[in-house]
Amino acid sequence: MAKYDVVIIGSGPGGYVCALRCAQLGMKTALVEKYPVLGGTCLNVGCIPSKALLDSSEHFHNAVENFKEHGIDIPAPKVNLAQMIKRKQEVVDQTTAGIDFLMKKNKVDVFHGMGSFVSKNQVKVTRGDGSNEVLDTVKVIIATGSKPSSLPFITLNKERVITSTEALKLKEVPKHLIVVGGGVIGLELGSVYARLGSEVSVVEYMDRIIPTMDSTMSKELQKVLKKLGMKFYLGHKVKAVASKGKSVTLKADDPKGTEIELKGDYCLVSVGRKPYTDNLGLENAGISVDERGRIPVDEKLQTGTPGIYAIGDVIKGAMLAHKAEEEGVFVAEVIAGQHPHIDYNLIPGVVYTWPEVAAVGKTEEQLKDEGHAFKVGSFPMRALGRSRASMNLDGLVKVLADKETDEILGVHIIGARAADLIAEAVVAMEFRASAEDISRMSHAHPTFAEAMKEACLDATDKRALHI
Repeated sequence: MAKYDVVIIGSGPGGYVCALRCAQLGMKTALVEKYPVLGGTCLNVGCIPSKALLDSSEHFHNAVENFKEHGIDIPAPKVNLAQMIKRKQEVVDQTTAGIDFLMKKNKVDVFHGMGSFVSKNQVKVTRGDGSNEVLDTVKVIIATGSKPSSLPFITLNKERVITSTEALKLKEVPKHLIVVGGGVIGLELGSVYARLGSEVSVVEYMDRIIPTMDSTMSKELQKVLKKLGMKFYLGHKVKAVASKGKSVTLKADDPKGTEIELKGDYCLVSVGRKPYTDNLGLENAGISVDERGRIPVDEKLQTGTPGIYAIGDVIKGAMLAHKAEEEGVFVAEVIAGQHPHIDYNLIPGVVYTWPEVAAVGKTEEQLKDEGHAFKVGSFPMRALGRSRASMNLDGLVKVLADKETDEILGVHIIGARAADLIAEAVVAMEFRASAEDISRMSHAHPTFAEAMKEACLDATDKRALHI
């Protein structure tokens, strides 16, 4: 029986990063992954492949809509979806190969097969051929991630009624893609196919898209996506999705209770994700799950069974790859006797449409609910020289600061490279900077980042210079 200091079940961003940090800290480490390749959802059917397709579709959109304005004359471009999917897979393969290399470099033993608990200190790895072996370990970290959710009355046939996994490998551009759910996944993949020529209809139960983000971001993003031709049915309750041959029919009630019907050739169901703990044998280790299928943990991310920890999508909190990574490092350092910390308020969230949406900290709605006195500063991207030069005019930066102390409480950005710009806000808030602190820092000109400075100036006695 192989003996380890720590066994990690699941090789997504949380699991593999945790394995690397455990190895760096001198632990004999094993990583168990049920699929033939490492990287989990994010690297294989999530973050990485979706960004590859988002970039490809944006290049096509620019060639159709913007090249002529830039003085680039080309014949009318055509979509080669097969090549886009091929390139996406090459990006995935390169990335997962990089994880293999890192495991070897750090002397992490990798076991491919289904990991399950025999006891709190033993993990069985069952291979595809039915053979198995048992790993003896001092600590175990559960990092098995999540899988797409659905609605009880929807049958996912994975051909016409699909999840994000199938949407990443379609063989044709849909004529009419119906998207159930106006959250991050639905909008990202919906925007991919809208750029490639699909009619896209988004049906959302709440009264706005990206409902967990600041409402200003919801309004601005909807405006932008409408320019792509995307249609939105907000406040609609889906009650039936039926597939027959090459067509899909969706029925929903609008806010007044009147039934509507949409017909398309594909329906993407993107109503969130749920923790994946199937066949883990949690009961053999004395671990239970809550009403939402999550594994309860304490402030050190330890489960109710001493020596067993859980991270990422299987525990409470945002289902984000970078949140899982932070937790992976956190647990490794806790096991090593160190004293790390995570401020969950400062985990940024991003929507990778174009323009991107990114946020950190509190939303305006949250501050109002808390009764927290605050002030708002905002600055439109179209007022920047860099935006005009690159034809990226949509969007704005919104800064929320404490009314008395001026400490930054939240930053919300929609615009070009928002996913990168949000890092400045995270750093500022990690060090409890005020809006005036940022407003007095030099920002290179011309850049998109100048919008952050100007929004902070606006939050500080309405001193923005360029509006």
